Amino acid sequence: MIISVASGKGGTGKTTVAVNLALSLNNVQLLDCDVEEPDAHIFLKPKILTKKTAYLPLPKINYDKCDFCGECAKACNFNAIAVLKNKVLVFPELCHGCGVCKLVCKKNAIQEKNREIGVVRKGNAGEIDYADGVLKVGEAIAPPLIRGVKKEINPNKTVIIDASPGVSCPVVEALSNSDYCVLVTEPTPFGLYDLKLAVGVLRKMSIPFGVIINRDGIGDNRVEKYCEKEKIRIMMKIPMSKDIATLYSKGIPFVTEMPEWKERFMDLFKEIKNEITR
Repeated sequence: MIISVASGKGGTGKTTVAVNLALSLNNVQLLDCDVEEPDAHIFLKPKILTKKTAYLPLPKINYDKCDFCGECAKACNFNAIAVLKNKVLVFPELCHGCGVCKLVCKKNAIQEKNREIGVVRKGNAGEIDYADGVLKVGEAIAPPLIRGVKKEINPNKTVIIDASPGVSCPVVEALSNSDYCVLVTEPTPFGLYDLKLAVGVLRKMSIPFGVIINRDGIGDNRVEKYCEKEKIRIMMKIPMSKDIATLYSKGIPFVTEMPEWKERFMDLFKEIKNEITR
């Protein structure tokens, strides 16, 4: 079973939920797919056993074969290729490595060369299998690296995916093929606005989901009213707690110091399991 943890906005406690859920279960794997700023390792402190460089295939033009027909540029949805009278310009920062340019080239004038975009790290934190991705500084395209991290999925374990904040392409890539998604929000106008965006994405992707309200008590009840209106299950509320915040500031998952919360996360998992099999 693959459970993704997402949020419409950053800073809602998405990683907190993912890490504490992983620590509450047995036979579990956690993948940090927030490759632009992975931080689950700060709390899990995994032992990294392997590092694998991730690459993106980049088109390379063979001018001995190219007749500058421009079909590659027409086929590219990302404007990563421009064909001039006697030259072909390739823009690496725009290229998504989809390979369509090579596919449409009738002269077979396009080969591919690998461009390094980041690294996939794999290891363990006690009994938890762990993997994450670290995007190379200056790289703008995260989904290929996220796919690299997700190749490490162990189908024999309960997999928890910590997705990027927001609702952009990296989030969609991280959420794809999930059996369930936990949306973490906060009871503020900003939390509600971005929650609505995330709900829209998950409904488009037909992924079942529920909501966790983090820092409960700091705002108002508009998130609860929205969930009630939209018939969205609120699965848990984590209060605004000085004790939890103190542990967080020290990089300590709160289930390790507050065992009653481990039971609550185990109940959350059972609820998700029942939701999926219903």
